[in-house]
Amino acid sequence: QVQLVESGGGLVQPGGSLKLSCRASENVFNFNRMAWYRQAPGKERDLVASLTVGDTTNYADSVKGRFTISRDNVRTLYLQMNGLKPEDTAVYYCYALFGVTTYWGKGILVTVSS
Repeated sequence: QVQLVESGGGLVQPGGSLKLSCRASENVFNFNRMAWYRQAPGKERDLVASLTVGDTTNYADSVKGRFTISRDNVRTLYLQMNGLKPEDTAVYYCYALFGVTTYWGKGILVTVSS
């Protein structure tokens, strides 16, 4: 059973930065695709950024130029978030595609507020 555990969330002021981490129970290169999604209160869960095993990245228009998805060579996926805005406030979820099976972390809250 693949496990994904997010960390690095919290409260940050507008314009600030946070770096989220997703620790996987498998080597990240075993996954076809990994991603970060987010869900704001009362809204659907949306894709923030994704990364394929071939290093192709994809970003939501709302975060392009501010967020960067990356991974290390072992078990961690990252999301560097700069220039944070109040509308970035949400629970952020780590996602992994392993074969034909998808896995989700439990999520971590990011709050952008002064």
